[in-house]
Amino acid sequence: MKKASSSGLARLAAEAAKLPRAGAAPRDCGDFDIRIARDGNWFYRGSSIHRVALVRLFSRVIERDANGQYWLVTPAERGRIAVDDVPFIAVSLEVENPGVRQRLIFRTNVDEIVALDAAHPLRIAEDMATRTPLPYILVRDRLEARIARPVFYELVEMGREEQLGGETIFGVWSSARFFPLGTLGPAH
Repeated sequence: MKKASSSGLARLAAEAAKLPRAGAAPRDCGDFDIRIARDGNWFYRGSSIHRVALVRLFSRVIERDANGQYWLVTPAERGRIAVDDVPFIAVSLEVENPGVRQRLIFRTNVDEIVALDAAHPLRIAEDMATRTPLPYILVRDRLEARIARPVFYELVEMGREEQLGGETIFGVWSSARFFPLGTLGPAH
């Protein structure tokens, strides 16, 4: 596989590293020809970006607009990027204070840490082809991480049944809130 190295990518990285300029709006540059694959790998002009530090830098300047478009926004430039699913993958899970007051803390593939709480809820979608659950956690401002399958299995192992609204709900507790993983049926 080709290595992604280009003066355009280097310029974008330099802009992403700058501090925000007060009052100046970034120039719209159209498409940056960057794609985040479903497995979390980043590509520039079809070539893999191998520099982890560069991917982490870009991951801090991703935004998603109300229409669902993803952008890299630096102090000087802003351009669309393609994201196959979501920009991040939750690759590990830690439990802080196991038990009733536990907090479930996820680490993403770009080393961003997020606790499952009211501001960072869990969302379970369904893969239309396989009918399997697709779990996501909100990382920040419309940006989600898909929870990797092994991490989701860890979450399921911690799950418990709760009676809510006449139904038996299977889910997990974190940050004093219950987050459903699925419905088991009517309560008996």
